[in-house]
Amino acid sequence: MSRFAAAAWIAAISLLFGALPSSWAAAPTPITVYKSPTCGCCEQWIKHLSANGFAVTTKDVVEIAPIKLKYGVPAALMSCHTALVGGYVIEGHVPAATIRRLLRGRPRVAGLTVPGMPQSAPGMDAAKAEPYDVLTFDANGRSTVYERH
Repeated sequence: MSRFAAAAWIAAISLLFGALPSSWAAAPTPITVYKSPTCGCCEQWIKHLSANGFAVTTKDVVEIAPIKLKYGVPAALMSCHTALVGGYVIEGHVPAATIRRLLRGRPRVAGLTVPGMPQSAPGMDAAKAEPYDVLTFDANGRSTVYERH
């Protein structure tokens, strides 16, 4: 039986008998977040990731700068926390949907960043919308706009 036929058969059975078992659902995407142990906005961003299908491992560190340097985050693009997912570096309050887009497209970049701490980014959640950009960055420190929010 071809993969297509098998998938069609499973879809037909699920229509007849209801949803597929939860054990068949996609597993959460693992992500590791390095942050200060006292940062509240980092905790809120982690909640945002968890609510959007990420399995978060948190690493509280006293000195975050060495982590950023180790993974090549350019100084001008740094924010309050650094995460690793699927071979990419995620710096700051990047929306979960944007990380998913990165993982689907697999562009040749080192990672994504939301420099600074825009108040309307996930985890900051200010009532007043503040436009911000999500940037890519590469191993040479070059960056481009990936998304505008």
